[in-house]
Amino acid sequence: MVHEMLSYLGEDPERTGLQDTPKRVRKALEYFTRGYHQNINDVLNNAIFEEECDEMVIVRNIDFFSLCEHHMLPFYGKAHVAYIPNGKIVGLSKIPRLVEVFSRRLQIQERMTQQIARTLNDLIHPKGVGVVVNGFHLCVAMRGVEKLNAMATTSAMLGTFRENRATRAEFMGLIETKAR
Repeated sequence: MVHEMLSYLGEDPERTGLQDTPKRVRKALEYFTRGYHQNINDVLNNAIFEEECDEMVIVRNIDFFSLCEHHMLPFYGKAHVAYIPNGKIVGLSKIPRLVEVFSRRLQIQERMTQQIARTLNDLIHPKGVGVVVNGFHLCVAMRGVEKLNAMATTSAMLGTFRENRATRAEFMGLIETKAR
């Protein structure tokens, strides 16, 4: 298929620089979409623990890369994930892994944000989950409107993050705090 696309663009798919391009594109797409083949339970590797912690847990500035399902162009940015435990916690390194699973699929940022929040909620049944994702979309920057600095922000608030304005404000304030 890539061979035909190259021809359609007016290229010679047999020229030296392009001969291996179909194979490289296939490998790249397999890597970019590896989240389809990852099982959440395998990724978590039993890292859910009983703990009587009841304060907000936040992992912020989680880098992600994804492909827009509409144009198959990259979008990338940072995810911020918080929850308030209700007798269970998850290993901190597992939160970025959860983001990675959902970002490594053909995606839209809105859905990815919801998937992260719902999955964490279903796994440990916390008092609440908050997820904010900031993303730059190359489909916005390279085509159509061509705005390089336009950033999309999406959020998913479940439980106390949705119901309690003070909890939501605390989360939003903490993710805006500059790291040292």
